Amino acid sequence: MSEEITKTAEVHETAPAAAPVAGSGTPEIAGGRSESSTETTIATGKGAAGAVQNAAPDTTTESGKNDGGGVRKVVPAAADNAVPSTAKQGDGSADAGKGKQPTVTAGGGKPGSTNRLGLTILQYKGAESTLCNGCGHDAVSSHIIKACYELGIEQHLVAKLSGIGCSSKSPAYFLGRAFGFNSVHGRMPSVATGVGLANRKLILLAVSGDGDTASIGLGQYCHVIRRNLPLVYIVENNGVYGLTKGQFSATADAGAKLKSGAINEMPAIDLCGLALELGATFIARSFSGDPKQTLPLIKAALSHKGTAIIDVLSPCVTFNEHEGSTKSREWARENDVPIHSLGFVPYFEQIQVDYEPGTVKEVTLHDGSRITLKKLDREYDPTDREAARKLIDESRREKQFLTGLIYVDTDEKALQNRLNIAEEPLSTLPDSEVRPSREALAEIMEALK
Repeated sequence: MSEEITKTAEVHETAPAAAPVAGSGTPEIAGGRSESSTETTIATGKGAAGAVQNAAPDTTTESGKNDGGGVRKVVPAAADNAVPSTAKQGDGSADAGKGKQPTVTAGGGKPGSTNRLGLTILQYKGAESTLCNGCGHDAVSSHIIKACYELGIEQHLVAKLSGIGCSSKSPAYFLGRAFGFNSVHGRMPSVATGVGLANRKLILLAVSGDGDTASIGLGQYCHVIRRNLPLVYIVENNGVYGLTKGQFSATADAGAKLKSGAINEMPAIDLCGLALELGATFIARSFSGDPKQTLPLIKAALSHKGTAIIDVLSPCVTFNEHEGSTKSREWARENDVPIHSLGFVPYFEQIQVDYEPGTVKEVTLHDGSRITLKKLDREYDPTDREAARKLIDESRREKQFLTGLIYVDTDEKALQNRLNIAEEPLSTLPDSEVRPSREALAEIMEALK
């Protein structure tokens, strides 16, 4: 996260005087079913804030019991009155400039609107972006901000995770009151696994890049999918290494041309195809410049209890925005073939919509939310693994940029359920639950004789 350093914090018995305001109760789902309470202060010892504390002061009314976290965030929260960028959102061309916030619009486009927690969208921002003017990653950040705002997610229940690269800087630019951990290059999934096992009540939101995921981190990507850790894993995919002058990454398409004129001779790693082979339970692909599609996909991923992979084509305006690129804005707009038209109905808005029979498929997610998939010009069922496999093979063969929800499985067990991990974070359990009595220890020793 650039200059803002995040690190694992030790458990403290009492919180410092400047401790942040605690958030509300346990979220049963992403989006946080919460029980509001009076304002309290985090104490990170027993029965309080879990393993660590959030160092950014929070003066909002997100109050009540604190369910803790696995990491400590020392990035200062953005001011509530921060002025958003005037760049146009969603077109991928000027979503945010250097030193600007990712552009977001308040709910319904009305200034001063609040969500179901009584918070404005500005309170879901982070630090100012230092990415290049027009970077697709800032558009993704704005989609994350809006998704979390509209779902009413409580930030102290979110752990943001990333590795190394331009994409991995972006978690600093959204959810300034969430926990955060910027890991070693390619090792974010291991850190995410540790956080998820230490405190299963946290919403894990990861942002990585094509290098961090498909090159140095490919092994970790495979194993986190195999485990089915509840994790929103967004890959900001631009096909080049933006921090090291734009060399091809492992997701660059064969035949793609660099700014220097060099042609890529190597086949691309298809992150969605690989995820399907490894048993991922939520797979989607989108374009950063398409908020109508990306926003419901992020919301659905936040409501899914398993590893949710979203491969987002996020153009690099500095090194991969030229003729011959297959990861540019122009190429994406010309070649985007949506599988379906997406909608999302959160669990707290059980809206009933009548559709013509056979035109829409609904998938109910773990929290009761529903993602709706309106048929366009093809018959497709994203709950059919074999159909998903054929779709990915077709997109490779025809060199199509197919976008939408490729596959979802709501039946597979998440990692914590497979391992029978306790619902309560270890740091919140009382001594009576974690410290065996003298008699119990004597019984164990006797059994070992």
